[in-house]
Amino acid sequence: MQISAQERKDVGTSASRRLRRANQVPGIVYGGEAAPIQVALDHNTLYHALRVEAFHSSILDMDIDGKKQRVLLRNVQWHPYKQQVLHVDFQRVAANQKITVKVPLHFINGENSPAVKQTKAVVNHVMTEIEVQVLPKDLPEFIEVDLAELAMEHSIHLSSIKLPKGVTAVVAPGTDPVLASASLVGGSDIDAEAESAVADAAPAAAPAAGDADKK
Repeated sequence: MQISAQERKDVGTSASRRLRRANQVPGIVYGGEAAPIQVALDHNTLYHALRVEAFHSSILDMDIDGKKQRVLLRNVQWHPYKQQVLHVDFQRVAANQKITVKVPLHFINGENSPAVKQTKAVVNHVMTEIEVQVLPKDLPEFIEVDLAELAMEHSIHLSSIKLPKGVTAVVAPGTDPVLASASLVGGSDIDAEAESAVADAAPAAAPAAGDADKK
């Protein structure tokens, strides 16, 4: 994916406000051996790019005044209540250095899983992204999670999926995060039948003392 920016020399709070009034977004490009560069980007172009999932997890080709740099989106600051981007951070990437980045999960075949087809369960996506370490050339846009074997009262763990070549998940030692699970909405039919049977078997309530005297 490609994005254009212009280097800016005028920095500071006042300068950033002037940029935003001109429909520009202040940003910074840092990392690698080169010095950080303060940049400005067109707000509307950036806003629409941010709505694309791959923009957040792909290596971007950034054109800064005609000079190409490969970067990764690292941070976005939004206005508290407006649909306005206030600031963006990009990190330079080197082809021979691994990067740590969050990659989105794409779940497939949930509707064909035993949990859904046999018990009408609802599939819960416990995690929507995972953090990985990878060389830029091996960075996937997303990681696929196949739910075809998901059964009721079972979960799909990180260890259950095959990561793409060159991709290593970044997790705490000794942990195996749950990616998806299945649960019923409300009580199951079996529970409902059991409750009904208990109600039918319960003895009739004893009459009140006043009613007994009338007999």
